[in-house]
Amino acid sequence: MTPTPVELPTRAEVVIIGGGVIGTSIAFHLAEAGVRDVVVVERDDLGSGSTCKAAGGVRAQFSDELNIRLGARSLEAFQRFPQRPGQEIDLHRVGYLFLLSSAEHVTAFERNVELQNSLGVPSRMLSVEEARRMSPLVETDGLLAATFSPEDGHCTPESVVLGYATAARRMGARFCTRTAVRSIVGAGSDSFDVETGRGRISTGTVVCAAGAWSRSIGEMVGVDLPVSPLRRQVMFTAPMPELLDRVVPFTIDFGTTFYFHREGRGLLFGMSDPDETPGFELEMSDAWLPRLTEAIGRRAPRLLDVGVRNGWAGLYEVTPDHNALIGQAASAGRFFYATGFSGHGFLQGPAVGEVVRDLVLDREPFLDVSSLDVSRFAADRARPELNCV
Repeated sequence: MTPTPVELPTRAEVVIIGGGVIGTSIAFHLAEAGVRDVVVVERDDLGSGSTCKAAGGVRAQFSDELNIRLGARSLEAFQRFPQRPGQEIDLHRVGYLFLLSSAEHVTAFERNVELQNSLGVPSRMLSVEEARRMSPLVETDGLLAATFSPEDGHCTPESVVLGYATAARRMGARFCTRTAVRSIVGAGSDSFDVETGRGRISTGTVVCAAGAWSRSIGEMVGVDLPVSPLRRQVMFTAPMPELLDRVVPFTIDFGTTFYFHREGRGLLFGMSDPDETPGFELEMSDAWLPRLTEAIGRRAPRLLDVGVRNGWAGLYEVTPDHNALIGQAASAGRFFYATGFSGHGFLQGPAVGEVVRDLVLDREPFLDVSSLDVSRFAADRARPELNCV
């Protein structure tokens, strides 16, 4: 899925660091807006970081108004993706089903649903019986309620990256893969020299979309981007013929974060590990399996009798409040950043590409994201997101 390698240019109007969904979306939106000299530098292949290790979920069920709006805007873009930018992404709008087993979570999700509805998201509370009928693999012991939104679902991350990159290339953007950034010189001046393993690019604007690797990029220009890498793992079941004619929502046991959704003839499933420590660890680990098995046995016990095919490990890019960092550095010239999405980057990619395009072009975005500026932490203005998986 990587575009044909190109020669590293010596100059560019905008240099985007990171070739995942955020970086390629920004490149597409800038190129579409008429910025012809956009260069994306990616340390490996396009999408090879967090994006193509994502579970592929897309949703607008959040607790933070900004995340709801970014998710809803992106859902609209995913629906139109075959037309703009022009790529089939295997979108399945089967809905997200959150299963709730604590009174505290029920109260919070009731409040969230009210906010989501006020913003046009058709989410709703469900009874335990309604949830069981919707997701028949679920064992309902201990459940108190659930929420569901029919417009959520899942699609294929690598296809989204391919669609954005291909369209951006047609409009003049260049993608330099296998190009690691070593330093950035000139912060605070009118231009930057981006030093890479393949040479130097001079530019007036740098956008950091480096995901879990963003902190080191920020340090190059004296900006603290508090992003920590955290391993997350997913696995796949063997084919499950009983699901052949069933619609399976993206189902999340919120108390444990165990989740699953249909993938081919089986299921993709995963769960967070509270014992995981930050770091760039990408090898699969068995340490989470006892906790995962316990969660499956309690919430979807029939899966214990289904064979497991394979899996992979990827990285979340986590901030202290589990909300994104989007903005322009106050002391580093035209250095912009869009990172730290804490598991929501893929699903918010289309909308974030719009927002960053407008910030770079000094236009008013469709959504005021100033409260996602990194300065919120120093000013004690963190805004926690509850609906994290």
